[in-house]
Amino acid sequence: MIAEIHTEKGLMKVEFFEQDAPNTVKNFTDLAKKGFYDGLTFHRVIPNFVIQGGCPNGIGNGGPGYKIDCELDGENQFHDKGVLSMAHAGRNTGGSQFFICHSRDNTAHLDKNHTCFGRVFEGVDIIDTIGQGDTIDKIVVVGEEA
Repeated sequence: MIAEIHTEKGLMKVEFFEQDAPNTVKNFTDLAKKGFYDGLTFHRVIPNFVIQGGCPNGIGNGGPGYKIDCELDGENQFHDKGVLSMAHAGRNTGGSQFFICHSRDNTAHLDKNHTCFGRVFEGVDIIDTIGQGDTIDKIVVVGEEA
């Protein structure tokens, strides 16, 4: 399954780690299909670290109204450039907030602590152009990769 993250800076295409993080992928794609992410911002941008979005309040303190468990045992639990991972306020407290890694340089400590559930495979250059407050126009789940 893949998705398109449409932003004001361009389009990023994502492939999901369905084998490693099936519940996290389902949660993210279900929210995307409902339009939850449409119009939200990247509320946290730290250069050479991550861009973070998915907070309905726009300041990092909101979510969908429920929490999901972390999935940390898969083969793809490494925070490399372009990897999507679930943000949380402690183990098993994720919901809708996610981040995309700028690089591996400053993210290795997140391995096996935050659920990696996909990676940007097209439009990776867009990650470095996103600034704090930039908008997620929409996230479209397009199905199986060709």
